[in-house]
Parts: sequence; structure tokens; C-alpha cells
Amino acid sequence: MLAKRIIPCLDVDKGRVVKGIHFVDLVDAGGPVECGQRYDQEGADELVFLDITASSDDRHIMMEVVQRVAETIFIPFTVGGGIRTPEDVQKILRAGADKVSLNTAAVKNPKTISIGAQKFGSQCMVVAIDAKRTFRSKTVEWEVFIHGGRTPTGINALSWAQQVEKLGAGEILLTSMDRDGTKDGYDLDLLKAVTSTVQIPVIASGGVGTPQHIFEGLTVGGAHAALAASIFHFENYSLKQVKDYLRERDVVVR
Repeated sequence: MLAKRIIPCLDVDKGRVVKGIHFVDLVDAGGPVECGQRYDQEGADELVFLDITASSDDRHIMMEVVQRVAETIFIPFTVGGGIRTPEDVQKILRAGADKVSLNTAAVKNPKTISIGAQKFGSQCMVVAIDAKRTFRSKTVEWEVFIHGGRTPTGINALSWAQQVEKLGAGEILLTSMDRDGTKDGYDLDLLKAVTSTVQIPVIASGGVGTPQHIFEGLTVGGAHAALAASIFHFENYSLKQVKDYLRERDVVVR
């Protein structure tokens, strides 16, 4: 059995780590270099860095910040935000990232996924899906949003997850916009729907408030990895506490 991964997330805006609720009302949570170092030392399995306003502001990612974080950590490092082309992917990887996360660019030009997978390997290509519940029919559906959760696309999240897998994505970072920052737990219905639809690993994101929520995401939701921000940034729980909690419940973690 593959070990489940616990992944802190650095949502970065104007060079600072921030955290909000439903993608708004952002609160400062520290410097990305210092946060990255702390999580590396505390035993994070990976680190995700998302420049959350790069796409909506139509600018490139803050490359110097990415480089500074990459230089100080020794765990796999995923970077997203403002990446538009395969050339941008290459620049991010050269700056020290192990993987790139695409959201807006993937939706606008899906070939970016397949070209990136061919040039750099599927293991480098993570597609981030920001999904929000819709009530267009009697059944539950989720719509894909881009531009840091600002722009609805009309795309069904499950169909998009299947498409990105076919295009060569190696992993999906699945965020519930409804649960983001609420500390009410992952959207398990969304997680189960996506993990049962695709074969590639799915990272659960959006809503963690307790270790129990992470346990549910990895077991009930079927996620391969759990991403969290608030509970780690504001030191509600440590990575060790979360991993100990999971091990006590027979979840294999690193």
C-alpha cells in the first residue's frame, strides 16, 4: 500500500502566505521561505506553493520567491499560479520546483497539459481543479472555476478530471470552494466522485479543521494525499500530531 502524503499549502499573495475563507477575506500567515523551512523541518511529505492572484492579475508568478523557497527545502515542491505555457513550466522547474500545478492555463488551453507531460513527464504535471457545487439539476454537480476561484467556466468537474487524466496529468489537486477555509472538513461527496472516476492520484483540499477531517479525506474520500493550510499555519495542530493520529487509525503515512 502506498503511504498517504500530508502536504501543507502556501497560498501566496504579494509575496506573503495568506489564508482566507471561500477564497476571500485573506489573512496574513507569514513569509513563504520561513513557512517552507518550518514545514520541511517538521516532516511534511511535500509542499505546495500557489501564487493565488497571478492568473487573475494577468501576471507571471513571483519567480524569485519560488527560487528562495526551493533553495531552503528538501522535500518535493509543487508550484502553481500564472503558468501559461510549456516555457513557463520549464522556467518553474528550473527554479527548483519538482512539479507544476496548472488550473486556468489548463482550462484555456488543454494542450498545455499534454505538451508538458510529453516534454517533462506526467509526474511533473499537476492539474488543480477548483470546484463549486451547482444546483442546475436534481443531482449534485460541481463546476470548475478559474482565476483563483473568480471565474465560473460551466465545465463539469468530473468530466474535466477525466479529460485531464487522458491528456497526461500525473495528479489532480482537488479543492472544494464551498469548504475552503471553513474548517468543516473536506467535501467527501466531491472527493469520492472524483477518486472513483480517475486512476491518477488525487490530493484532497479545502476545509480541514482537525486531524479527523484528514483521516476522512484519505479513507472515506479515497484521496491519495491530504493538503491543508490553516491548521498548520496557525499551529492548531502540528504535522507530527496529524501523522500520529493517522497511524493510530492504521493509515499508512510516511
